[in-house]
Amino acid sequence: MTDSQTWCLPAGVSANVYDPRCPSRQALDRIGDKWTTLVTGALSEGTLRFSELRRAIPGVSQKMLTQTLRSLERDGLVERVQYPTIPPRVDYTLTSLGQGLEQLHRGIRAWAEANIEAMETARLRYRAS
Repeated sequence: MTDSQTWCLPAGVSANVYDPRCPSRQALDRIGDKWTTLVTGALSEGTLRFSELRRAIPGVSQKMLTQTLRSLERDGLVERVQYPTIPPRVDYTLTSLGQGLEQLHRGIRAWAEANIEAMETARLRYRAS
C-alpha cells in the first residue's frame, strides 16, 4: 500500500496490532519510535522551527529530524506551516492527535528516567552471569 492509498477496516472488524496485516502496526511503529518520542516532547512546549528542534534534541541528525518531521506530518501528528519570507520560515506544531500521543510519551519518558538505574543494574547482573 502506498501513502496515497487509504486503508479502512472492514465493517465489524476491529484493529489488532497482533495481526501482521493490520495497519494499526504502522501506528505502533510511529508510537514506539525514539525520534518521534523526542520530537513530540520538544514540541509539547509549543511551536518550534527546525533549527530550534535540532537544538532541543541533541544527537539528532538533520536527515533524521527531516524524516521524522515528514512522517509525523504525514500521519497527522504535526502541522508544518511555511511562511513566504526570505529566508523561508517553517514552523512545526503538534496537532490535537499529536498532543494525545505526547501525553503517552510523557509517561514513557518519565518511566525511562525513573527506571534506568534498575535497568543498568540488571544489565550488569546479566553480563556477569
